[in-house]
Amino acid sequence: MSDNQNLLAEQRRALILDEVRRRGGVRVNELTRRLNVSDMTVRRDLDALARQGMVEKVHGGAVPVSEPSSHEPGFEAKSGLELSAKEDIAKAAARMAAPGGAIALAGGTTAFALAQQLLEVPDLTVVTNSVRVADVFYNAQRAAAGGAAPRAGAATVVLTGGVRTPSDTLVGPVADAAIRSLHFDVLFLGVHGISVEAGLSTPNLAEAETNRHFVRSARRVVVVADHTKWGTVGLSSFASLEDVDVLVTDRGLSAQAREEIAELPPELVVAGEPGDGTDL
Repeated sequence: MSDNQNLLAEQRRALILDEVRRRGGVRVNELTRRLNVSDMTVRRDLDALARQGMVEKVHGGAVPVSEPSSHEPGFEAKSGLELSAKEDIAKAAARMAAPGGAIALAGGTTAFALAQQLLEVPDLTVVTNSVRVADVFYNAQRAAAGGAAPRAGAATVVLTGGVRTPSDTLVGPVADAAIRSLHFDVLFLGVHGISVEAGLSTPNLAEAETNRHFVRSARRVVVVADHTKWGTVGLSSFASLEDVDVLVTDRGLSAQAREEIAELPPELVVAGEPGDGTDL
């Protein structure tokens, strides 16, 4: 990786995290050679990843953090991770929302990034079970209106009721009943984990059931998930990859994962690469 000495810290840490997860652990001296940076730089990167809970530092290197499948990080804990990847994914996915369409937008930090891109799509009807996503539209409309009536073309936002999760998502019977009665052109769905064997999964049992209703109510399912979600498995699976029409991810996705996805139904869109639609 001769160009890695010029990588931004966030990009470099993403590469380190990918190596840790792929190999099950790395040593500092291996990373210094591979990334062509100093020992001190690698140690600072490992310190930053350890503070974020992404790796566990051990003598001479780092290993993956072992989390129970029922562990559910809060919104704030996830919001600072993979920021550039989520922004790229959001830009690519936003092109799949047609003006005047009825879309569903489930919870999560990638969906939150997508909501900010969808502000530019006119006349949307947005159904969401994410308090954070609803706030994106509400705050934008309030700022634009300045106390007046909503501007022409502003989205109509429907927030389901339900019980709030650590991810600020509303789930449970109330949310399920609302979603069952509706029909969406497109569902944009963030996930905790995605794999060939387990499909789409989450550590929250109630959220899994709510997501099942989202998937059943949508004509088209678009999963928005950065590369770190690949290979992660939560407590409860709620859909298979056969239920997914499009998977939008980022350039950090490994070659092995791309090969596995190529044999499955979802169309793969890699944000930031040619053909992701953002250059049109």
